[in-house]
Amino acid sequence: MPPAKKRTRSYDPAKTRAAVLAQFDHVRQGVLTLTPEQLALPTRLGEWTVRELAAHITMAVRSVIRGVAAPEPATRDLALLDWPLATRKYAGDVDHDTREIAEAAAETPGALAELYEETGRRLADVLVAAPDERLIVTRFGGVRLADFLVTRTVELIVHTDDLNAATGLDLPYDRQALAACTRLLADALAVKAPGGSVEVRVPPHAVVQCVEGPRHTRGTPPNVVETDPLTWIRLATGRTTWAEALSAARVHASGERADLSAHLPVLG
Repeated sequence: MPPAKKRTRSYDPAKTRAAVLAQFDHVRQGVLTLTPEQLALPTRLGEWTVRELAAHITMAVRSVIRGVAAPEPATRDLALLDWPLATRKYAGDVDHDTREIAEAAAETPGALAELYEETGRRLADVLVAAPDERLIVTRFGGVRLADFLVTRTVELIVHTDDLNAATGLDLPYDRQALAACTRLLADALAVKAPGGSVEVRVPPHAVVQCVEGPRHTRGTPPNVVETDPLTWIRLATGRTTWAEALSAARVHASGERADLSAHLPVLG
């Protein structure tokens, strides 16, 4: 019998919209406090400085604004669960565009702050007017607005964590944004490593089964991985390794199949 087709998890569109706005505002408030010296600090994202990271966050959000402003595409080219594995293809373009935005913002004092203020206003306006089912233009082709907004929770939560790590800020994580980010990345693991032999628990937000092998049906699963949301997000995006998380006791893994290192990260 073929394996059961995985169902796409449903997300409350109103909560997702509120989460995107809330998390972007947390980032905005933090970026406005950064000094030129802090903006020049390195990050864990290769050669990007904090300035480039901050610029990239506006780009990730402004992609919603641009997508809605463009004529509606004729076809839906990307489903929500396709997005995590599709991001690697566009890494070079993202880096190029990010550097352009950062360089332009560096030329004028206060330009980065103005960019954040304008982005926040325009995003709020767009999310009031655009319907959830509308297809919008993105790098990936036509995408449902409601689906694309879920991907923006990933961008915002992951890069809030990057910003905190680079600057020492303690920016908060909106609970709904953190939940959506955690769930999408957990579901992406189940797509990348399909199966039912390992149960991955990220309380209180997600539980998925993955990895080929004997399928668990009842009782305590023989292979269990459990961690907290931020550790899971760092694992899923390559910010930390499986070995590092185990060594720090941030992950608890039991069972002979509970080593997920071969399947991580799930997002480039």
